[in-house]
Amino acid sequence: MTFSDHTLTLLVLTAIGIGVLAVVFAGFAAGGRRRSREPGGPIRLDDALRGVLDGHARKIERLEQAVRTLNKTDKRQQALIDGSVRHVALLRYDAFEDVGGRLSFSCAMLDDHGSGVVLTSINGRQETRVYAKPITEGRSSYNLSSEEEEAIRQALAAPAEAVEVR
Repeated sequence: MTFSDHTLTLLVLTAIGIGVLAVVFAGFAAGGRRRSREPGGPIRLDDALRGVLDGHARKIERLEQAVRTLNKTDKRQQALIDGSVRHVALLRYDAFEDVGGRLSFSCAMLDDHGSGVVLTSINGRQETRVYAKPITEGRSSYNLSSEEEEAIRQALAAPAEAVEVR
């Protein structure tokens, strides 16, 4: 569960208010009993509140540190997600007229920056060849076939994590 900074601040302030009320009520309840045991020792409200507020200040500081740590973790995880394969497209086709069944394919697997790899398998009657070409920002230093270019285009156009089979 994730809370915004505003919501966390509201929760902390509410907890502080409830804590202060609890101390005040406890002080009044204990004050009556204390007077019967210790005749000159009433509890001073400012002393009671100071102790509670100091404790809450430490808790608030720990909560703020936890929020900062979570924010850093979130940024690191987002960087990992951005670099993961999230755009995939698979294009099936007949590479040769005498071989049917659309057994040849080009599959582009790219991250959010358009970088990744395109895999191509060309099926013939006697052999199958497989090629892997690196892609950086939607382009490759290798010559790309029209099917490979189309697979890259489809992968970049598809929403993240969507797989399209044609």
